[in-house]
Amino acid sequence: MVKGLYTAYTGMVNEQKRMDVMTNNLANSATTGYKKEALIAQAFDERLAIKIKDTSHWHNAPEGIGYISLGAKVGETYTNWDQGAFQITDKDSDVALAGKGFFAIAFTNKAGETSIKYTRDGAFTIDSEGFFRTSDGDYVLNQDGATNSQYGEEYYVQIDPNLKFAIAPDGTISQNNEEVATLGVVDIENYDYINKYGENLYDLIDGGTIVESEAVVQQGMLEASNVNVVDEMVSMITIARAYEAGQKMIQAEDSTLEKTVNQIGNV
Repeated sequence: MVKGLYTAYTGMVNEQKRMDVMTNNLANSATTGYKKEALIAQAFDERLAIKIKDTSHWHNAPEGIGYISLGAKVGETYTNWDQGAFQITDKDSDVALAGKGFFAIAFTNKAGETSIKYTRDGAFTIDSEGFFRTSDGDYVLNQDGATNSQYGEEYYVQIDPNLKFAIAPDGTISQNNEEVATLGVVDIENYDYINKYGENLYDLIDGGTIVESEAVVQQGMLEASNVNVVDEMVSMITIARAYEAGQKMIQAEDSTLEKTVNQIGNV
């Protein structure tokens, strides 16, 4: 009976973690370039229950009484990299990537430490000096900086802020019919080496390799989140019902234990 309590408990914990992931998706449903997450579950490894100190068998060794399952556990949380829908903004500094790839930026944290991060969020602005920046004020890297993982003023995207500009599908920025800069767009060979950092940014962990991206840059557009709000709401209902089932199972087990202790024990 205690095993039943534990099985129900692990199921409820698993559903709670699924709910946490799903609510984070819903909270970011309007975040530009956000990629939703999902959680998979797996059964605990089979455990062999034995008759402790059982010497009745001819070889005096504990005899197995069967394999038992102790419930479910979280397998892993993974990211769905499907492309989101494009939203037309008609803002020249807004760009979206059609295909696999990331913009590279020089991210500076609150401690003043700078490192390279990657994002699908192309909602850029241009400061008074002509530098492309993210909505948080971080510099956008040019192609040399993105490819070679270098940052510094010479690796930042800079144009003349007083002139109109156009961005070609390969990321080349032109002013007065002259190429003046190129947006840094790269891809990662194996997405298992991408770690979500926060603030809609990603880290490249040790072992990851930067490769050339075949993504097409679309000016005047932004990539929306790939979260389907309706699907997430349906999942919320499913999760809530599974959690309630675990609660009812615990109540049933508790009732059985109560009868065992208070009624059968008095016989």
